[in-house]
Amino acid sequence: QVQLVESGGGLVQAGGSLRLSCAASGGTFTEYTMAWFRQAPGKEREFVARISWGGGSSYYGEAVKGRFTISRDNARNTVYLQMNSLKPEDTAVYYCAADRTLRRGVRVSDYDDWGQGTQVTVSS
Repeated sequence: QVQLVESGGGLVQAGGSLRLSCAASGGTFTEYTMAWFRQAPGKEREFVARISWGGGSSYYGEAVKGRFTISRDNARNTVYLQMNSLKPEDTAVYYCAADRTLRRGVRVSDYDDWGQGTQVTVSS
């Protein structure tokens, strides 16, 4: 099992930027596909982005494509989400997730371990 701790959330105005971090421990980070999801009040958890174990491949949800960038630093066991041009509809709790079995999916069920989440609020 992998322990994941997100940080970097907060309140930002529309058009602004935030960078989320997710620190992993307790597993072999370099073997895992990592992802970010988000969940707004009253909505289902939504796929945001994922990155391959080596960082060479990434994939984004349509709602964030061109605005968000996922990256990872395997030496620090950390994955990042750079969020630019933020919109009020990006307001949600953002979760980091680890896929330990290389499913490389976009569903909640494709991921084995989850962080506690970090709140991102974008004001208009």
